[in-house]
Amino acid sequence: MPGTGSCFCGHVKYRYTGDVQAKALCHCLDCRKISGSTYSTNLIVPGEGFEVVQGTPKEISKTADDSKNAITSYFCPDCGSTLFRKGATFGDAVIVKAGTLDDHSSLESHKPELELYAGHRPSWVGKVGSSAQKKGMPDSEDHEVSTTDKIKAKLGA
Repeated sequence: MPGTGSCFCGHVKYRYTGDVQAKALCHCLDCRKISGSTYSTNLIVPGEGFEVVQGTPKEISKTADDSKNAITSYFCPDCGSTLFRKGATFGDAVIVKAGTLDDHSSLESHKPELELYAGHRPSWVGKVGSSAQKKGMPDSEDHEVSTTDKIKAKLGA
């Protein structure tokens, strides 16, 4: 399903076509820093249908948490909003920051099915429903969920 997004000030805009390949929360330390929060909510979309349609984002690359792969963040040079990321771990796909989607109601249909770096999740943040829990990136081992997290998930907390 196609989508559009933009930064806080509206100077940089993007669009994508094609189906969302995955929906994931990421608890890595990089995502904490770039989101200014405890985790980031992401949609992984096909790169071939992704394009910036207005403005020119700035970019910064670094080696991702617990990986030897570089990941590049693209952000608005005016307001600083991180809009999307790209990296070898995800092939040609683009990692769209879900909070930048223009259709805010679309978050309801993009419930995360995967949590990356689940071991970095603060104890007071519960697991999302039946989402797969990973120790790192999508191809990493599963993360063992604590009994407290299992109880929270069951109670919907």
